[in-house]
Amino acid sequence: RGKELTQMGSHRNGYKKESFMLSADIGTTSIRCHVYDKGANIRGSCTTKVVPLYPKVGYVEMNPDAIWKGFISVAKGAVQDAGVQMHQIEALGISTQRGTFTTWDRKTGDTFHNFISWQDQRATDLVKSWNRSCTLKVVHGLMKLVYFLSRQNRCLAASLIVFTTQHVTMRLVWVLTHYKQVRQAVADGNCCFGTIDTWLLFKLTKGRVHATDYSNASSTGIFDSYQMCWSQFLCSLVSLPLSIFPKVEDTGNEFGCTDPSIFGASIPIMSVMADQQAAMFGECCFNVGDVKITMGTGTFMDINTGSKPHTSVAGLYPLVGWKIGSEVVYLAEGNAADTGTAIRWAQQLELFADVKDTSAMAYSVTGSDGVCFVPSFSGLQAPLNDPKACASFMGLKPSTTKCHLVRAILESISFRNKQLYETMQRETHIPITKIRVDGGVSTNDFIMQLTADLFGRKLSRRQHHEMSCLGAAFVAGLGVGFWRNREELKKLQSTGELFLPRGAPKTGAAIQNGEYIPVFQSWERALRRSMNWYGKT
Repeated sequence: RGKELTQMGSHRNGYKKESFMLSADIGTTSIRCHVYDKGANIRGSCTTKVVPLYPKVGYVEMNPDAIWKGFISVAKGAVQDAGVQMHQIEALGISTQRGTFTTWDRKTGDTFHNFISWQDQRATDLVKSWNRSCTLKVVHGLMKLVYFLSRQNRCLAASLIVFTTQHVTMRLVWVLTHYKQVRQAVADGNCCFGTIDTWLLFKLTKGRVHATDYSNASSTGIFDSYQMCWSQFLCSLVSLPLSIFPKVEDTGNEFGCTDPSIFGASIPIMSVMADQQAAMFGECCFNVGDVKITMGTGTFMDINTGSKPHTSVAGLYPLVGWKIGSEVVYLAEGNAADTGTAIRWAQQLELFADVKDTSAMAYSVTGSDGVCFVPSFSGLQAPLNDPKACASFMGLKPSTTKCHLVRAILESISFRNKQLYETMQRETHIPITKIRVDGGVSTNDFIMQLTADLFGRKLSRRQHHEMSCLGAAFVAGLGVGFWRNREELKKLQSTGELFLPRGAPKTGAAIQNGEYIPVFQSWERALRRSMNWYGKT
């Protein structure tokens, strides 16, 4: 059927040739680009690595020029790999990592500093001092009172607000405090702020467009998901100038066209989307209660909460999944920051040669020999929310082997999944309809099976793991009529592989869950021991 669809062709720009979608995903470790046909088959691909910079302990940055050159090279490379020409590309979709930002000169387009990554910890002390401040306590108290009187969820959300290092807010406050040229540009009305998508739009349109979409804006921590605008209250609280923020547009929207000098053809940019929300769309999680787990550099667990944002007490974050026309879909999200990071770190220590070996190594031993690993290179997120936690191995013995260490690392990823899943169930009270899993780490069968066992639920793993790229392509394609509707998108999905919990069919109780209770409890004890490590003197 896919071939039949692709042969329908297009008459864009007068060429009676087959047309395609181009979609790029700018992730934490790589920039990748795919050319999709009407059957959602990948016809051409190109990838390049993102090289993080660590100028100081706790600082994580990216070079803007390297990101730009990487983006252009993979876009051209994917089209070349597909054996097609740029004028056959009907539209471009862009998916980007969230919370990574820079500031730049509105006139020249020159950046004032490197991209500051979502993994960056430079604002940790600022976060801690604000979360302990009298100002925030007063805000919490007032908002609790207003909530008691009005029963408005947004007031309850404001009464629970805490700052985190992953959100842009405090890192942007840090930038304005430490970079004089940024403060000067703000004073001159010449400063632009933007996450990677905003900066790419600015570059692709030669400075004509300074915009973002609702999914990216809601991921910064500076956006009011209830009012659907940049938060004036928050900006005035922490002294952020509203003048620097981009215009917020629908996720499916014509953001402009690429300047012809870049690709030799003017391509409509029809979607920009935050990567986790894009993966949710790519997984066709369109219904309330649909859950998507992406295991890449970090783990991101999202549940579709429908037309209302979720108000959390445990650190789940209410996000705009997408806004397309009059439809707004919200997600609640929990995350663990160091999933793929932990596996790459273990590989650098030469605990294994190939990531593909890790599942077999874990299965080669009956347990982890009492060893617990805490995957916390970037602190602990929901439901513990401790940026000062450290990564650690505990319970090491002379009998501990590499296989035990590898198993402990893989177990820790599944254990964090269990924590996030239980938090999501406890907080949202939404019946979970289906669970889709994607991302590079989802290729590990041990993690997938243990996660299914611990959840007591069926997990579906996609054949293609790069759902962010596909989601951005889907939104862009719907915008230009490349695909007709969402039902068509669902039919294009590959079935993938199912992981069933090993338990009694009637109850769904996982056998492994029972076996793992003492192991999980030991791990939770190790987790507590690792907390507030960097806060000690």
